[in-house]
Amino acid sequence: MDDDRLSQFRDAQSDRSTAEQVPDTAQTRAPAYRLAFADDDFLCRDELRPVRLQLELLKPEMILNERGIQSTVVLFGGSRIPEPAQKATARTETLANLSQYYDEARKFARLMTEKSMASYGRENVIATGGGPGVMEAGNRGAADAGGASIGLNIVLPHEQAPNEYVTPGLCFNFHYFAIRKMHFLMRAKAVCVFPGGFGTLDETFEALTLIQTDRMKKMPFLLFGEKFWRSIINWEALAETGTISEEDLDLFRFVETADQAMDVIENWTEV
Repeated sequence: MDDDRLSQFRDAQSDRSTAEQVPDTAQTRAPAYRLAFADDDFLCRDELRPVRLQLELLKPEMILNERGIQSTVVLFGGSRIPEPAQKATARTETLANLSQYYDEARKFARLMTEKSMASYGRENVIATGGGPGVMEAGNRGAADAGGASIGLNIVLPHEQAPNEYVTPGLCFNFHYFAIRKMHFLMRAKAVCVFPGGFGTLDETFEALTLIQTDRMKKMPFLLFGEKFWRSIINWEALAETGTISEEDLDLFRFVETADQAMDVIENWTEV
């Protein structure tokens, strides 16, 4: 439809403004009278779930397109990992010792954002889950470099507000985990995973499965903290048992530091 034809139609915002100015009567107060797209109760009905899924996919996609963001570097990791200055508040000694990865995530995000700024913030933009812990470190590192970063938050009963380092115009909120995970991976050029819990494991294995099954291109997939990852998952046992192929163990690499991660990403070639 060309611009001339579009101009023949009133936009939705104009219709909404007009509808809000109608006389106050029993009829206009009835829920049935509300414009469908301006009726929150209607949009939250079970039957409208497909529409809500579509909206959650479209809103961030349109904004990221408008900002010209073409690729991201994704950081997954635990929300409970404290920064070293706050390690005394950790629930366990082991968790306190993992605080080193807060600093590594922050440094990595700073280095990657400096690289991103060479493309005017269009490529290699840091994307996190927008919460505390490793996510905060990622957004904080991007802010240290003076660049923008993305936060893909999710509505949870116990979750805090988005961390203060997410770029406000790139701070999104999701109801559906599935759509959120799609946005994590749709522009990803690399995935960096730090120690974490159920959420981190979910994101890790979903991304690895998509690469394993050729639904995503192979890319640098880095697990920070080999000791942690080997202590919770017996990777070789999966291959020895035959539930994965031996070559699937090559889909990821272990690293310890931000510098190692940058070296792998900058020198990565698809096999």
